[in-house]
Amino acid sequence: MFHRVGAAAYKPNLDNTLALANALGNPQQHLKCIHVAGTNGKGSTSHMLASIFQETGYKVGLYTSPHLKDFRERIKINGEMVSEEWLVNYVQKNKKLYDEIQPSFFEMSTIMAFSYFDEMKTDLNVIETGLGGRLDSTNIIQSELSIITNIGWDHMNLLGDTLEKIAFEKGGIIKENVSVVISETQKETTSIFTSMAKDKHSEIYIADANFKIEIKKFDLLEDRIQFSVFKNNREYLDSVSCDLTGQYQLKNFLGVFQSIELLREKYTLTDENVRNGLSSVKENTGLKGRWQILSRNPLTICDTGHNEQGLSEVLSMIEKIPYKKLHFILGVVDDKDLGKMLKMLPKAAQYYFCKADIPRGLSAKILQDNAKLFGLNGDTYDSVTVALESAKSNAKRHDLIFVGAAHLL
Repeated sequence: MFHRVGAAAYKPNLDNTLALANALGNPQQHLKCIHVAGTNGKGSTSHMLASIFQETGYKVGLYTSPHLKDFRERIKINGEMVSEEWLVNYVQKNKKLYDEIQPSFFEMSTIMAFSYFDEMKTDLNVIETGLGGRLDSTNIIQSELSIITNIGWDHMNLLGDTLEKIAFEKGGIIKENVSVVISETQKETTSIFTSMAKDKHSEIYIADANFKIEIKKFDLLEDRIQFSVFKNNREYLDSVSCDLTGQYQLKNFLGVFQSIELLREKYTLTDENVRNGLSSVKENTGLKGRWQILSRNPLTICDTGHNEQGLSEVLSMIEKIPYKKLHFILGVVDDKDLGKMLKMLPKAAQYYFCKADIPRGLSAKILQDNAKLFGLNGDTYDSVTVALESAKSNAKRHDLIFVGAAHLL
């Protein structure tokens, strides 16, 4: 399973996915889908869109990855996880087929999600890519809109060693005559997407060229951000509120509003639907792990930012929070560029090195030894849980505990 063993399970083609889909009646062909790719922000974007469409009364399927605690987090309809009973029955019914085709964990999960949405007769589905786009298992859908949030350095061993190569892979979700939204202008990649869209006869919309956000109220220690939205320098929506508060969400909002603009008439989306959907993303979809405040005393925050770009955003937010001492619980998987990550981290923090309970998890001792080379000091712990408990016992009033950097895709 790629979730557990990493690159060894990656299959650079769609053969198994297509074979599995064909054997199960091609459920993806019966679905209306929005397809979301990108290095960072695709999960948040997917959840925001699902929440907005839920507010219209539609039955909305949402397929995302990775899960944090329960596999069923990946497959939801209107925020409700697929039932254990349905999953068990589905796997038992198709076990012989799995034995024949030998799909990967993600290939199996993807067709499982499509089958579930088809069986449950969803009105619309928001589908997040797992890795890349062109050869991602989700790319057998025919989407109504493609969204690419941004391009950053991640999975270079599989997607390419330049932003241009990574962009080409992500841009593989662009479909013939289907509009594509690019959330963020990037000089290395925008021209690539423009060219790919032209080849596919697809309209391309660069969100941050058309929409702007004006912050009204923003506090990293609050559970809500308020802002106004402008389209072509004219007010589009005023006093919008969202319960996703990481500053990196400002980029995601732009892609969401551009997407909503394109889909507004077809799905009769009202301003009220948009407001209510953004105001209740967590409640409607169950999203966790995005600048999530776990406790106030001691102040404890976690975030799933895991690559250079995502971690940089998180660290800049930590710098904006007043605290006396930073307790940093750190765990990583073994296929990350460790040096590039470690040199970014604050040297004054006390570190709690640990290993996620999966085969891909990097040894806490190896992580500690490498961290020392960059002036990062701390002890090792047998698990994330033990590390967190230790940090809680050590933290004084006005200290900050942060948990992050692991990647479990």
